[in-house]
Amino acid sequence: MGCDGGTIPKRHELVKGPKKVEKVDKDAELVAQWNYCTLSQEILRRPIVACELGRLYNKDAVIEFLLDKSAEKALGKAASHIKSIKNVTELKLSDNPAWEGDKGNTKGDKHDDLQRARFICPVVGLEMNGRHRFCFLRCCGCVFSERALKEIKAEVCHTCGAAFQEDDVIMLNGTKEDVDVLKTRMEERRLRAKLEKKTKKPKAAESVSKPDVSEAPGPSKVKTGKPEEASLDSREKKTNLAPKSTAMNESSSGKAGKPPCGATKRSIADSEESEAYKSLFTTHSSAKRSKEESAHWVTHTSYCF
Repeated sequence: MGCDGGTIPKRHELVKGPKKVEKVDKDAELVAQWNYCTLSQEILRRPIVACELGRLYNKDAVIEFLLDKSAEKALGKAASHIKSIKNVTELKLSDNPAWEGDKGNTKGDKHDDLQRARFICPVVGLEMNGRHRFCFLRCCGCVFSERALKEIKAEVCHTCGAAFQEDDVIMLNGTKEDVDVLKTRMEERRLRAKLEKKTKKPKAAESVSKPDVSEAPGPSKVKTGKPEEASLDSREKKTNLAPKSTAMNESSSGKAGKPPCGATKRSIADSEESEAYKSLFTTHSSAKRSKEESAHWVTHTSYCF
């Protein structure tokens, strides 16, 4: 069957050999990693965030992914490790002044230079196009090249001055080895956070369960100073407490009940006080008025006016 009409088949058409492995274009891969969102495959637009594995996302796409409750969410393996918005860091990127974008490409016939990038390293000036390794800090979100991190060794961020540790440095779009190291760090960090939460919960429960214990009466605070000053203070306290105690006793005895039958009321007129003091009371002779001088009972009170 076949091979009629004078056709001559070749060997590779008849014998099936091993399939050739398709090679991925490196330039296209770099463009996809550094210019497009890993989750939505759209062009990166500010605000841009990065996860703990060093992948770039649009913040809007991450929020939509977290709010999505449908079954199709399971297909997003690129962001399966993102459980909340706290797992991503907003990046502080430095614009490249030499990048024009699509401003001059009005007709669509302009050559796209893949070496040009939208962002650069603020320390060294390298373009963030995938040819050079870039990293960011989890504590502040500043982005700079790995060369700047190696050449200028410091424990403080080169751009904002925030202190950081080695665990805070995350490589952007790193190799498989870099991703494995970042994954182990991420798991250790999350386990540490869980353990801290568990230790805080029993402490909070204990503080709520224990009632407020009043302070036990302990020894009085000893004042540092000369013994003479201490003795004077003690004497002054005794003299101040004496009239208070007598007044309390008098008030308590007055409230307790009626005076005894043999006791007589003391009149102010019989006392030895001055006349000015006695005139303050109604029992004084100056306060007493005759019937003619006293007002009528209707106009006696102010409520009738």
